[in-house]
Amino acid sequence: MIYIGNHVSSSKGYEAMGKQEVALGGDTFAFFTRNPRGGSAKEIKDEDVQRLLTLMKDHSFGPLVAHAPYTMNVCAAKEDIRKFSVEMLKDDIRRMEYLPGVFYNFHPGSHVGQGSEAGIELISAALNECISSTQGVTILLETMAGKGSEVGRSFEELKEIMDRVSCKEKLGVCFDTCHVWDGGYDIVNHLDEVLSEFDRLIGLDKLCAVHLNDSMNDCGAHKDRHQKLGLGKIGEEALRRVVTHPALQGRPFILETPNEDDGYAREIAMVRKWQEQ
Repeated sequence: MIYIGNHVSSSKGYEAMGKQEVALGGDTFAFFTRNPRGGSAKEIKDEDVQRLLTLMKDHSFGPLVAHAPYTMNVCAAKEDIRKFSVEMLKDDIRRMEYLPGVFYNFHPGSHVGQGSEAGIELISAALNECISSTQGVTILLETMAGKGSEVGRSFEELKEIMDRVSCKEKLGVCFDTCHVWDGGYDIVNHLDEVLSEFDRLIGLDKLCAVHLNDSMNDCGAHKDRHQKLGLGKIGEEALRRVVTHPALQGRPFILETPNEDDGYAREIAMVRKWQEQ
C-alpha cells in the first residue's frame, strides 16, 4: 500500500489543504512552505495546524511532503544568494516542526558554472549548518533531471552529498519518476535494476517519498518536462509497476502532473485501481 496525493496550494491554510485533498480522494499531499518563486512565508497558526492534524488522523493520512521554493539555491555562485538560501532552509526546518513526521523536499541546487564537485561541497556544508540531531523534520534531496548545471542528476551525486552530512538520520531522498527517466535511468525496461542501483549506492531505506510523474521526453533527455500519467514516454504500465513495486510500499506518492483538480482526482483514482489489481 502507498499513500497518494498531489501538490496543493498552501494559500488558504493547512486545514484547507487537507480538506481539498480529501475531496480529491487522496491521503497525503505536498505543499510549498512559502511562495515558490520568492522568499516570503505566511504565518503559521497553531489552531489551523491542529485542525489539519485531526483531519489527517480521521482520514488515515500518510506523511506530508513540504517543498522548498524554487528560488532556494544553497550552492549558488553568488554568496548573497547562498546565504539567503541557507537562512530560508533554517527557517523552513523550524517552521515544519509544527507538522510531526513531515518530509521537507528540496532541489539540491545548481552550481552555475562552479562545477558539480564545488556544488556538492556547498550543498553538504549548508545541510551541516542547518540540520540538527534533535529536529523532527527529515530533509529529502530530490533526484534531478540534469538540465543546465543541476546537482543531483545521478544517484552518485546524491550519495556524495549525503556522505558528507553529519546527521545522516535526518536525511533522505525523494525519487521523481520524470527526473530519473530524463536523467537516464530506464525505469520502463529496467525498474528492478534502477532500484537495485539506488539501494547499492544510497539504500532503499533512504528513499522516503516519490514524485509520480510521466515525462514528455525520451530517457536521458535531461529536460524535465512533466506529463500526465500514461500520456508520456514513461507510460501507464511502467508507472503502474512503480506504484506496485514491493520495495516502494508505505511511501507518500505525490502527483506533480500538469492537471487541474478534476485531473488529479482521476489520476488518484487510477493509482488506487492499480493497487487493487
